[in-house]
Amino acid sequence: MFSIHKAQWLAPKVRKLVVHAPRVASHHKPGHFVIVRCEDNGERIPLTIADSDAKAGTITLVVQIVGATTERLCSLRTGENLLDVAGPLGKPTEIETFGHVVLVGGGVGTAVIYPQAGALKVTGNRLTAVIGGRSKPYVILEKELAAICDAVHPCTDDGSYGFHGFVTGKLENLIREAAPPIDMVLTAGPVPMMRAVAEVTRERGIRTVASLNPIMVDGTGMCGGCRVTVGGKQRFACVDGPEFDAHQVDFRELTDRLTAYRDHERAVWERYRRDPQHICRLEAAEKESQTRGDE
Repeated sequence: MFSIHKAQWLAPKVRKLVVHAPRVASHHKPGHFVIVRCEDNGERIPLTIADSDAKAGTITLVVQIVGATTERLCSLRTGENLLDVAGPLGKPTEIETFGHVVLVGGGVGTAVIYPQAGALKVTGNRLTAVIGGRSKPYVILEKELAAICDAVHPCTDDGSYGFHGFVTGKLENLIREAAPPIDMVLTAGPVPMMRAVAEVTRERGIRTVASLNPIMVDGTGMCGGCRVTVGGKQRFACVDGPEFDAHQVDFRELTDRLTAYRDHERAVWERYRRDPQHICRLEAAEKESQTRGDE
């Protein structure tokens, strides 16, 4: 069992879990992920490690409710446990001195760029973060990134906070105006967003790396669900990545693959949500966080 030291809501349907996993924490590097399970016979979920504290023996996970299992994860409260936490898995982010690096995070993808930012700053890079959400409540980790980066630009689709528009619009502005010029872009978030970021930087010849965490299934390469074509060759996001040259990724094929299990996932989620006990657990977690001021 892996105890949850702290559970709080970062945004609507986005929960942060600080989990006691000392062996994982001692080996974690930016870009790594873990596989977690809530219970016996439960689905195995890959989650990026957003932060770690080797001394305390904890890792931080950021979970967005997108289906039955993630909703179950988000119903967990401080003092409860995860059954399994396996990792760290995947290849770590390439960290060196690149120059001016722009990190583009969309939604919970911001949790991926956060540890990257810390490591890249240590090696002497100039950092600009562009983070997005549908509206202000969905923009996460802004303060944490501001403590590391030279500049942070929040973006919202509805214009309720920061730049009015998609992260790609802000990125285009930065490319035109940035001083010094941008040497590299790292992006993490929804696949359509990463695809759009790659198109913005392709024509300018800016090296761009995309984190393909959204496509992973079992995280070991055995299921084949995370197959992706990179530079005309088949790769597995979980063992060969999750980070790849965004200009070499076949995003069209990748987008098609993401829809393969959508109907099944929707059916399972609806069945799960009809369970009164589950609904009570989720409501209790929400009320507890509101009482503590963790909204």
